Amino acid sequence: MKDNRVLFEEAPVPKAVATMAVPTIISMLVVVIYNMADTFFIGQTNDAMQVAAVSLATPVFMVFMALGNLFGIGGSSAISRALGEKHLERARHISAFCCYGSLGIGVIMMVLSLIGMNGILNVIGASENTFRYAREYLTYISFGAPFIMFSTAFGNILRGEGAAKESMIGNMIGTVVNIVLDPIMILFFGWGVMGAAVATVIGNIAASLFYLTHFLNKKSSLSIHLRDFSVKDRIAASVMAIGIPASLNNILMSCANIVLNNVLARYGDTPVAAMGVAMKANMLVVLLQIGLCTGIQPLIGYNYGAQNVKRLKKVFRFTGFCAVAMGTALTVLMVVAREAVIRAFINDAQVIDYGIQMVIALQLSGPVIGILFLCINTIQGMGKALPSLVLTVCRQGLIFIPMVFLLNALFQLEGVIYAQATADFLSIVLALVICMFQIKALDRVSEK
Repeated sequence: MKDNRVLFEEAPVPKAVATMAVPTIISMLVVVIYNMADTFFIGQTNDAMQVAAVSLATPVFMVFMALGNLFGIGGSSAISRALGEKHLERARHISAFCCYGSLGIGVIMMVLSLIGMNGILNVIGASENTFRYAREYLTYISFGAPFIMFSTAFGNILRGEGAAKESMIGNMIGTVVNIVLDPIMILFFGWGVMGAAVATVIGNIAASLFYLTHFLNKKSSLSIHLRDFSVKDRIAASVMAIGIPASLNNILMSCANIVLNNVLARYGDTPVAAMGVAMKANMLVVLLQIGLCTGIQPLIGYNYGAQNVKRLKKVFRFTGFCAVAMGTALTVLMVVAREAVIRAFINDAQVIDYGIQMVIALQLSGPVIGILFLCINTIQGMGKALPSLVLTVCRQGLIFIPMVFLLNALFQLEGVIYAQATADFLSIVLALVICMFQIKALDRVSEK
C-alpha cells in the first residue's frame, strides 16, 4: 500500500496516469479481443443468423456486466476515496460488501433469466430465424451470471486500491481461456453459439478464481471475508451512489441495443448482423478510451478524498490530451482498415456492404468520445452521484433512443445508422458543461 500511496500523492502526473491507465487499457484491449472472439469464430460458420443471434443476445450479457459494475465501479470509487481519507478498515468493509453483493445478485439474475427466457427473447427482438440460436446462447450465459458479475466487479475493485496490474492479469486469464476454447467449442465440436456461450462462462470462472486466489493469498489490503461484510456507516449507500449510475450506463446500453436491433430488424436480419459486426469492430476505438479514463478514476478519487485539487486537475488535463490523441489514431486506423475488419468476421456480401457503412458512421465521434468517458469517470471518482446519473441517463437513454426513432422516421435505415454518433456529440457537450461546473466548484472550496 505504501507504493500505491506514493503513486497517488507524489509521482509525476504522466507517470501516475500511465501506471494506472496502461494496465487498464491492456485489460480493455483484452476485453475487445474477448468480445470479438465469439463473433469472429461464429462468423467462420458463414451463418449470418448465428451472428445475428449473438448480436441480439449481447444486451443481456451486458446487463450481467452492468450489475457487476454496480459493485465494481461503485466499490472502486468508494474504496479509493476511503484510502485517500486514510480509512483502511472502511475500505475492507466495502470490498467484502461488494464480494457478497455481486455473488448474491448473480444467483438471483441466473434464476430469473432461466425462468423468463422466452419473454426475454421476445423483448430483444429474436425472429423466427434467430430464436433457437439466441435461446441456446442465453441459456448457458445465464448459468454463468454469478461468475460474470463477480469477475466484472473485482476487476474494478482491485484498481480501487491501485492494483491495476493484478486486475489486468485476471482479465487476461479469462480472455485467453475464452479465446482458446472458442474455436474448439464453436468449430471443432460444432456447438456454434452454444460453444461461444460455454467458452465465455468458463473464461469468467477462470478470472474469478484468480481474483479469489489473490485475496486468499493475502496479497491485498482489502478483504472478501464474511466477517468484514457490513452495510453500516453508509457503506452500501456509498457504493450504490456511484454504482447505480455506472451500472445504469451499461443497462441503458443494453436497452439501447435492444431498441436499435428491433428497429434494424424491420429492414431484415442482415442489417442486424452487420451492425453487430460493426459495433464489435468499434469496440477497439471505444473500449481503449474507456480503459484510459477508467484507469485514472482511483487517482481522481484519492486526490478528491485528500482534497488535493491541484493534482486532480493535472490528472484531468493530461488524461484529456491522451484521450483525444488515442481516439484520433484509433479512428484513422479503423477507417483505413474498415473493409478488412468486416471481412475478418464474416464472408457475406450483404453483411459486408452494410457493415462498411456502419463502421464509418460509428467512427464520426471516435476522436473525441474519450472526453465523455473522462468526464464521467472524473465525476464518479469524486463521488458525485447526481451528475453521474444525469450523464449516464442522457447518453444511452434520453439522447440515443429518441435519436434512433427520430432519424429512422426522417431517413429510414440511413438515419438509424448515424444515431449513435449524433448522440455521442450531444452527450460530449453536456458532459463538458457538467464536469467543468464540478471542477470550478472544487476551486471555490479550495480557495476558502
